[in-house]
Amino acid sequence: MDTIIFETQQELDAYAAGLIADTVNRKPNAVLGLATGSTPIGIYDKIVELYNQQKVSFRGVTTFNLDEYVGLSPDDEQSYAYYMNRHLFSHIDIPQDQTHLPDGTADNLEAECRRYDDMLAASPVDIQLLGLGHNGHIGFNEPGTALTGGTHAVELKPETREANARFFASMDDVPDKAVTMGVGSILKADTIVLAVRGSDKANIVKEALTGPITTSVPASLLQTHARVIVLLDREAGRMLKDNG
Repeated sequence: MDTIIFETQQELDAYAAGLIADTVNRKPNAVLGLATGSTPIGIYDKIVELYNQQKVSFRGVTTFNLDEYVGLSPDDEQSYAYYMNRHLFSHIDIPQDQTHLPDGTADNLEAECRRYDDMLAASPVDIQLLGLGHNGHIGFNEPGTALTGGTHAVELKPETREANARFFASMDDVPDKAVTMGVGSILKADTIVLAVRGSDKANIVKEALTGPITTSVPASLLQTHARVIVLLDREAGRMLKDNG
């Protein structure tokens, strides 16, 4: 596991974007695993800059997103499909049919999860971008006594819904379920990039990266992966710095 602490969020964003662009330039038909939330927005902005500078093309790329809310259609402004189009897909040359997210409106969520896992099995992820939840979740894999390996529907923890409430008009509007890649699926990626920012994440960063490997902190399972690149801003990494 390689950990890099940046002085500014802008430096972190540029570095992460560079890792993804380098992957695509080395392998034009690369498969990218993508994340949502507030942390990746700056990374996607930098990717768009690289594309506009003609330093990378996504014409041959396939993408798989980690998760989607149950019940939100792709044209809902709070859906992750809408988020991805707004922040990345509509600004680069990737064909729309090469971008994939779980369908949170599927009538049969179990069948949708199997469909998504089948696609992932056929197109292994070369580089997976992750954020980190305050409770240690990756994707929407919430802490528990056990974790599901494959794509599955999940009940969101109250703290997760509260953290995401800032994107919605009210707490009542925040979905209580999502479809997410499982930890097993995430760990199959060739390279994992974990990007975290903010002093409010410092404790969970230390716990996830240096604490025991446990399903009560799903991100701790990243310690078992052969190639994880951790990108932190100074505040998120402050407890690691304090302890050498």
